[in-house]
Amino acid sequence: MTSTIVRAVCPHDCPDTCALHVTVKDGVATEVKGDPEHPTTAGVLCTKVSRYAERTYHKDRLLFPQKRVGRKGEGRFERISWDEALDIIAGKLGAIAARDPEAILPYSYAGTMGWLQGESMAPRFFHKLGASLLDRTICAMAGGTGYKYTIGAKVGTDTEQVQNARLIIIWGGNPIASNLHLWTRAQEAKRKGARLIAIDPYRSLTAEKCHQHIALLPGTDAALALGIMHVLIEENLLDHDYIAQYTLGFDLLKQRVREWTPEKTAATCGITAGEVTALAREYGAAGQRGEPAMIRLNYGMQRVRGGGMAARNIACLPALTGAWRHAAGGVQLSVSDSFPKDNQALQRPDLMPSGKYPRTINMSTIGDDLLRESSPEFGPKIDALVVYNSNPVAVAPESGVVARGFAREDLFTVVLEHFQTDTADYADILLPATTQLEHTDIHGAYGHLYLMANNPAIAPLGESRPNTEIFRLLAQRMGFTDPCFSETDDEIAAKAVKRNDERLIHFDWSSLKKTGWAKLTVPDAPFAKGGFPTPSGKCEFYSAAMQKDGLDPLPGYTPPYESAASNPELAKDYPLAMISPPARNFLNSSFVNVQSLRATEGEPHLDIHPDDAAARGIAQGDTVRIFNARGSFHAMARVTDKARAGLVVGLSIWWKKFAADNKNANEVTSQRLTDMGRAPTFYDVLVQVEKLAQ
Repeated sequence: MTSTIVRAVCPHDCPDTCALHVTVKDGVATEVKGDPEHPTTAGVLCTKVSRYAERTYHKDRLLFPQKRVGRKGEGRFERISWDEALDIIAGKLGAIAARDPEAILPYSYAGTMGWLQGESMAPRFFHKLGASLLDRTICAMAGGTGYKYTIGAKVGTDTEQVQNARLIIIWGGNPIASNLHLWTRAQEAKRKGARLIAIDPYRSLTAEKCHQHIALLPGTDAALALGIMHVLIEENLLDHDYIAQYTLGFDLLKQRVREWTPEKTAATCGITAGEVTALAREYGAAGQRGEPAMIRLNYGMQRVRGGGMAARNIACLPALTGAWRHAAGGVQLSVSDSFPKDNQALQRPDLMPSGKYPRTINMSTIGDDLLRESSPEFGPKIDALVVYNSNPVAVAPESGVVARGFAREDLFTVVLEHFQTDTADYADILLPATTQLEHTDIHGAYGHLYLMANNPAIAPLGESRPNTEIFRLLAQRMGFTDPCFSETDDEIAAKAVKRNDERLIHFDWSSLKKTGWAKLTVPDAPFAKGGFPTPSGKCEFYSAAMQKDGLDPLPGYTPPYESAASNPELAKDYPLAMISPPARNFLNSSFVNVQSLRATEGEPHLDIHPDDAAARGIAQGDTVRIFNARGSFHAMARVTDKARAGLVVGLSIWWKKFAADNKNANEVTSQRLTDMGRAPTFYDVLVQVEKLAQ
C-alpha cells in the first residue's frame, strides 16, 4: 500500500488558514493533520478541520447533478447528466440575459476562502454575462470599513508576535472557538506574565480563561472606546511624540471625547465606572512603561447598528498610547490587505459590457430583494440566482423572508454544493462541487501573513467538479470565447498576485505548490514609524474621507436599533437582547451535518441568565420559544450566568433541517444595515422568551 503526504490548506472562513498535511493511501485520503513546520499552524488543527476527511467522504456528499422534482424547499431531486444540467442552465440564463442580464444574480461568500474556487472563473462568467453584482457584506464589511477609514487598510499586528505582548485585550471575539492559533500564542504570553482581558457581552470559553471579563451591553463597544480615550487624555496616559508625528486630528478628538466620562460610559455600556477607568489606566500604563499592548478586535462587536464606528474608535487607541511602536502591540482586525492579490487578473472586471455598470445587490438584504418587483429604482426583478460557497437560507438575516424569496416558483435557482443544505433544498438544478481535498487553490489569510498553496490530494468523488471547471463549462455553453475562460487553475494561480510587489517579489506558483507556503516580506511592526496607508499617511482621528461620504468624521457613538435604552417601546414587548455567536463545533453553517460534531454540540440551545429564567418560569433543559415580530425559533434552555442579565445567547448557525422546529436564530434577526459598510446587524436584536409545554 503506497502512502504519500500532500500539502494542502484549510479553506474555511477562519483567520488561522491552517497548512494541512493530507495522508493519501492508494488514492484515498486517510488523515488530515496540521503542518508541523508552518509557524502559525504548528501541527495543530481545530476539532472541525481535523475531521475534514470525514466530511469529504460523508455518506451524504452530493456526487451527481440533480434536477428538482418536488416543490421548492421539499428537497426532492432526480439524477441527471452533466450535459443535461448545463444545457438547462445555459438555456435559462441565456433567455433571461436576452431580456435583461441584471435579472441574474450570483450569490456567494466564504464557503471556501480560496482565490481560485471563490474569486476567479465565477466572477469572470458573471461579468461577461452582465449579471448584477453582489455586495458581499455579510461578515466583516462594517468593521473593515471603519478600520480602513482610520488605519487605511486591513493591516495590523502579526499573529506571530502575540506571545510577546504584555497586555492582550480580546474585544468581541472567542478565539478558542474561532481563532485557535492566536489563542495559543495568547496563552503563551499569559504564562510569561501577560494580562488578558476579554470584552464581550457573553462569558465565552475565552472570557472564562482571561484574567478579567468586561460584560458590556451589545452594541455599546464604540461608547466604551470613547470612554477609554477620555481617561487616556484626561490622565495624560499618551505618547505625545507618536501623536504629533503620526496622527491627524488629535485636538478635535480631545474635544469630542470630553463628554465621555467614565460615568456616562458606564451608564451606556451597562458596566461600572471603575471598570472603564481601570481598563483605560491599564492600557495607558503599558504604553507609559514601553510594554507592548495588543488588541485582538474581532467581528462580533461590529454586527450592530454602530458597528463600523465601533471598529474605528477601537482602531484609534494604539496611536494614542504608541502601542504601534511594538511588533507585539497595536491592533489586529484583519491582515487581509497585506496580500498583493491581483483582483483584476483573477476576476476580469473588464469583461463587463461597456457603457453600463451593472446594479449591485446587497447579500444581507437578499430576503427583501428576492421579493421585489421590477421598478425604476430597483431595476429588474431577480429571475435567476446562482448560489455557490454559501448557504443563505440558513445564514442570511430574517430567514423567514429569505425562505419565501427562495420559494418563488418563477425564480430559477442553481446551487453548487457538497451537501443538500437548507439552500440546496430550493434549487432547480443542484451541482456537485469538489471539496478542498479534490482541487487546486491559492490562499491568502486574514489572521496571518503566509501565501499558501492547496494541492489536490485525491481525484474528485463521483462526478463532482471544481467551481472553476463548472463555470468554464457554463461559459462554453453560453458561447463565451474569451481566452480567459480556457485558462487552467494553475495558469490563474500563477497570475493571482501582483508580481512586482515587494511583499512577494520572488513569488513563483510552481515553487509555492511544493513548499506549501511563503511569508510576505513586511515589517514586524507595520506602523512603528507611521506610514499608514490613509490619504494623509497618518492614523486619522479626523477623517476627511468619512466627511466626504456623509459620515461623522470623528469617533462617535450610534446606539443600537433595538435595545432597552434606544427603543424602550419595543423593549416593552421584547425585553431581552440576543446575540448568536458561532458554536465551537461549527464554522458558520459548515460542519453542521457532520454527525460527530453535531453530537458534540448537542441540540440548539439558548443561554439565559438565572434572573431572566426565573421571571419566566424557565428551568434548565426546558424547551423555549424565542420570538419577536419577525419570527421565532425553539431551543433548549441553559440557565447560566455566562449570559449577563437582560441578554440571551443562541450559539449558531444550525441548519434549519436539523432543528426540531426547522428554524434557527436568523428567524428573529433583521435585514437592517450598519452605520457604514452596508453590513448586517445580527447582534442588534430584541426578543422575548417563553417556556413551551414539555
